[in-house]
Amino acid sequence: MPNLRPILLVEDSARDAEMTMAALKKSNFANEVVLARHGGEALDYLYRPGMFADRPPGDPLVVFLDLKMPKVDGLEVLQQVKSDPATQLIPIVMLTSSREEVDLVTSYKLGVNAYVVKPLGFREFTDAISQTGLFWAAINETPAKPAA
Repeated sequence: MPNLRPILLVEDSARDAEMTMAALKKSNFANEVVLARHGGEALDYLYRPGMFADRPPGDPLVVFLDLKMPKVDGLEVLQQVKSDPATQLIPIVMLTSSREEVDLVTSYKLGVNAYVVKPLGFREFTDAISQTGLFWAAINETPAKPAA
C-alpha cells in the first residue's frame, strides 16, 4: 500500500510548480501535494505556526525543494530541517535548475537525500518528476516519526 502522507513542493516559479503538479497527477499519485511558494512558507508548513497551525499532524512523505528562491532559499530550509532532530529524517529532494558544483556539494553536505536538475524540455521535465515521485512515494521506505 502506498504511503499517502502529503508531498511538500517548495517552488517559487508558478510554471514549474504547475508542471510538477501536473506530472504527479498524470502519474496517478494519490498523495496530496502541498505547495509552498518560498522557503519561509515551507518552514511554516513543517513547524506549523500561523496559517498551518491546524494542518493535520505528521510530516510530509518527501519535500521537493527548489534551490534559488526569495525570502528563504532552499539551502537555508535544508540546513534548518536537517539540523533539527524533530525534522531531520524527512527526505528532501533538491529540485533545481542549478548545475553549479558548489550547490550540489553544499546540498549534500547539508544532508539532502537527492539532487535532481530540472530538465528544460516539457516531456523530459514531466518524466523526471514522475520517476522521482514514484521512487519517493511508492518505492522508498521512510520512517513516519523520528527514532526516540
